[in-house]
This record gives sequence, structure tokens and C-alpha cells, in this order.
Amino acid sequence: MSITGRVAVVMAMLGTIASVGPHAVPPTQTSPYGWPGGARMALSLSFDDGRASQVTQGLPVFARHGAKVTLFVVPSAVERDVNGWKQAVAAGHEIGNHSLTHSCSGNFAFSRARALEDHTLDRMRQELADANRQIIALLGVTPRTFAYPCGQTFVGRGKETRSYVPLVAEQFLAGRGWLDESANDPAFVDLAQTMGVEMDGKDFTQIRPLIDDAGTRGAWLVLAGHEIGRDGRQTTRVAMLDELLTYAKAPANGIWLATVAEAAEEIVRRRRTAP
Repeated sequence: MSITGRVAVVMAMLGTIASVGPHAVPPTQTSPYGWPGGARMALSLSFDDGRASQVTQGLPVFARHGAKVTLFVVPSAVERDVNGWKQAVAAGHEIGNHSLTHSCSGNFAFSRARALEDHTLDRMRQELADANRQIIALLGVTPRTFAYPCGQTFVGRGKETRSYVPLVAEQFLAGRGWLDESANDPAFVDLAQTMGVEMDGKDFTQIRPLIDDAGTRGAWLVLAGHEIGRDGRQTTRVAMLDELLTYAKAPANGIWLATVAEAAEEIVRRRRTAP
């Protein structure tokens, strides 16, 4: 064999070793899931805190597109406009639990008096249950899904820090995070730690690549926002929602638009019936 031939063989062997080595990058794979109606992907829109604009600005947007979304509420916010929130229920939107007091780390000044660092698991278990009871009393619906305030999933500090994800897994069908960076693989996702991607402050041109990626992978994209309006801090833009919902409702795009609970139920059903 010539020197050139031997070099080629060695290079091929090195390439094979590199491709299976501990630092190898696996090839991109698609995993079509077979969502309802033959859709390529699932898409859920969710909004946190029970902001007033979700009723005043959001409900008309959702109505003109025939879309159902998930609204994660804090009971005290619902109390400010019970009739408005009852309209959301009547329109078929999902009402989820966003905790009793929206406790986050005490590093946020607004949460210092109810800091997660000062919580215990028993206290958090009680707060989740109390929030559910108050939402039932106010709106007549039982929340089946939860969104972690600030996306934080812990209580305590230092060596005493504990995750409250198991509590969410006990009490809810799914728990959604915040400021995550990916859609959820339905064959793998831990529903108690469903990833939620921010849609506040974005145009549809910024959201579209997330949808395209989820469609390629057969994934479940959960978008998360707060206020609904033209613009502003923590605001999902009405113009973006109009473009997004028009795109999502077009049959040719293969998107199953579902509430968080609907998508989670489908995943649970498939797991129960899978061989």
C-alpha cells in the first residue's frame, strides 16, 4: 500500500474513534411523535400571575383566533376581577396554579418577606393546596397544572435546601418552568419540570425558529408570558400573538395548539398505552 493509502486508512480510523469518543457530538435526530390530528408538534401558550391585561387584552385576541391558552393565576389577583376571570373560564381557557403568594428567592426585593429560602416543604405543600382551594372557591375550577414562580423550584438554603418538584408532581399533572431554552421532548420530558420559553418582548420572527425546531423534532413547545399589550416590560405583544396564532391555526403548518393540561394529558395517555 502506498504512503498516501496508509495515511487515508489512519485518518479514517481516527475519524471513527473521534465519532464515538466521550466528547462526540451526536447527530441531529428527529423523533416524530404523532400528535393528535397528525400534527408535527404541540404548542401551548401560557401566561403567569393573573395580570389584568390577560383578561382585558388577551381574551379578545384569543377569541378572534379560536385559541385556548393556559392562565397561571395567584388567587389574590383573581379576586380583583372575579367576573373577568370567570369569562376566561367560560371561554374554555385553562386556569392553572401559580402558588398562593408568588414566593421567589429573597434576592428579589418584592419577595424578601416570603422568600423561598425561609420556606419549608411542609409550608410549600400547604400553600399549593391553599391556592387550589381558593381558586376553586373563586372560579369553580380545579387547577391541574402549576407554574413555578420565577422558575425557581427550591425551598431552604445551604445544606437544608430542598426541591419542591416532588410536591408539584404529587399535586399536579404538570409543572412549568420559566426562562428555559428548549421545547420538550414528549418521549422524555419530566412533566413536573416542563420547560417554558419566554415570549415576552419578542416578535414573531424571533418565535418562528422555536416553532420550526419543535416541528422538526416532534416536540412540545410551551411559551410563557405575563402582560398582554402593545409593548413594555414583561409584555407579550398583541401583534406577535396575532401572527403566531394565525400561523398556528393554519392546517398546513401541522401545529396542535393545546393548553398545558391537554398536551400533558396526551403525553400521559401515550405513555400508558405504549408497548
